[in-house]
Parts: sequence; structure tokens; C-alpha cells
Amino acid sequence: MSKSQPLSGRRIAVTRASDQASELGAMLTQLGADVIELPLIKVSKDIQLELLADVLLELGSYDWIVFTSANGVRHFFAEFKRVFDDIRSLGLLRIACVGDATARAIKAMHLKIECQPPEATAEMLADALIETGSLDSAKVLVITGNLNREILVKKLEAARAIVDQLQVYKTEVNDLSAEPAATDFRARGADAILFASSSAAQSYAEQTTAIRLATGAKRPLAGSIGPQTSETMQKNQIAVDFEAKTPSLEALIEALVKALK
Repeated sequence: MSKSQPLSGRRIAVTRASDQASELGAMLTQLGADVIELPLIKVSKDIQLELLADVLLELGSYDWIVFTSANGVRHFFAEFKRVFDDIRSLGLLRIACVGDATARAIKAMHLKIECQPPEATAEMLADALIETGSLDSAKVLVITGNLNREILVKKLEAARAIVDQLQVYKTEVNDLSAEPAATDFRARGADAILFASSSAAQSYAEQTTAIRLATGAKRPLAGSIGPQTSETMQKNQIAVDFEAKTPSLEALIEALVKALK
């Protein structure tokens, strides 16, 4: 590995779910980092089948479908494709989303995004949808996980939209006590640890035994992907050593490189 790479020789801990860590890990590896995967959370399908059936039956009556995460896109369309054999069954639904990863997941299916705010927050997504001037009495379907914030739905309803929510996945704490990577982290520490979600930060705070650093282990700088994650870290007495300028993996890595210089 070339020493000219900005993260050459640096140990970086990634706390995303196992099925999401590869993208961030690959980006860090390309910059020379030694990546330690600490999957503090796990994401799995969680759908109430009766509600799903109702939503799919009435899909043509919605004006907007809103995705707040790539997990939502993946799990929703897995069910959609199980029921329908033609993407045109979406009808005239307009698509809104937040975040570049979510947008990439949608575009991979050759679907057009009509509303995506410049900043990846629920508040900005709600404001962007309101600015379209299309919400008065519009039917909006919001695809959620179990930990989604209510602010998006509340703001849309305040704009006179008729909002239905469909939970398609759940995020849970992943016990790291038996993970070899956690053993390595406890013994040696790292140069930095990256938190890309509030749920990962919360899980870190709840697993002190599994990740408590041994005497002599290097205390990592802790990086946050954005204000919401930083707030969760601070509430749990996790120091925020650096924060991404915008809530994206690219901005998080940029902040990491700057912090380690």
C-alpha cells in the first residue's frame, strides 16, 4: 500500500450493519486504511403482511412514494417484485428520497427521482416535498423502518397531505461480544471509529463490555455522519471528534482524513 495514500497505515473501525459496511469499507481501503468491521446493528425485513397487501392493492391511488433509506428501497421492491412482474405497476407514482445511497438504489432500477433535497435529513426532505406545491390532499406513502423519526410525517400532514406509512425493515442491536473483530478492537483500538447512524451510536453505548478498550489500546477519534448522529453520541457521552459537513459517506471520509492529518 502506497504511503502517499491519505489513510495509509491507519486502523479505521466501521460500525455499519454487515450488509452495508462493504461500501464504506471499500472507500476507506482505496485510501489505504486497514478497516475493522464492527457491525453494531443488524437490519432485517419486518413487514406486516396485511398492511402490505392493502398498500399494494391501492398503490395506484398514491401521488408520492417516499424512501428515507436504501434499506427501505431494497425491502419494498423485494415485496413489490414478488407480487408484480412489471415495474409499470407503480403507475404514475412520483418518487422522493433522501440521501445519495437511497438515490443510487432507486436509480439502479431505472426509476426517476422527482424530489431529493440537497441535504440528507428528514426535515429537508419534507420541505422539498412541500415546495413542489403538490401536497394539498395528495396521498403519500412513506416507506419506513422501525426507528424512523416522526418529523417527516408530521410536516407532510401539516401541509395537508394524506400520509400512510409502511414499515418494511427493522434495525436492532447486534451483540458483538463473540465477534473476533470486537476482540481485536478491544485489544488494539483504532485510529478512528465512524458512526453513520444514530442506531449504531446507541448500540455502541449499550455494548460497553463488548467494546471496552484494554489498557494500552489506542483510543480512536469518533466521527459522526451528521447532526442527528452527533446528538445521539453526545447523549451517550461519546465524544464527537469530527462530523461530516453533509450527511454522506463521502463527506464523512473527508472529515476523517482532515481529522487524522
